[in-house]
Amino acid sequence: MTGPVLVVAAAIVDDLDAPTQLLSARRSVPASLAGRWEFPGGKVDPGETPEEALHRELREELGVRVGLGPELAGPDGGAWRLSATYTMRLWLAEVSSGTPQPLVEHDELRWLPLGQWASVPWLDGDVRIVEALVAQVATVR
Repeated sequence: MTGPVLVVAAAIVDDLDAPTQLLSARRSVPASLAGRWEFPGGKVDPGETPEEALHRELREELGVRVGLGPELAGPDGGAWRLSATYTMRLWLAEVSSGTPQPLVEHDELRWLPLGQWASVPWLDGDVRIVEALVAQVATVR
């Protein structure tokens, strides 16, 4: 039996050193996830490092290049267990070129101001990650 599929995602913020805005992406597909919000990213392809996959996914999904900040290590062996099928690694990132656009799996992007990061209906697996991000940013400020 194989383990869960690794996916990678980015918590894109306006400033890695003092974030005040977090980019959220609303899913348009599949129907079971449509209308819920998530961190942009996707599956790691064979032969890719997680970081390479994240850069590729963000170019494909949002049309942007990013600079990666620190990884937000999760409680599940350093990752975040999303379901029986998927586990996720997540990095803080800031846009280095381009303007984020909902190109593939999303129908809306929204910059959420600090203090309102939990104000959209995140996918169930992402809720505790948002909470961890809020706690981490609070310690930096």
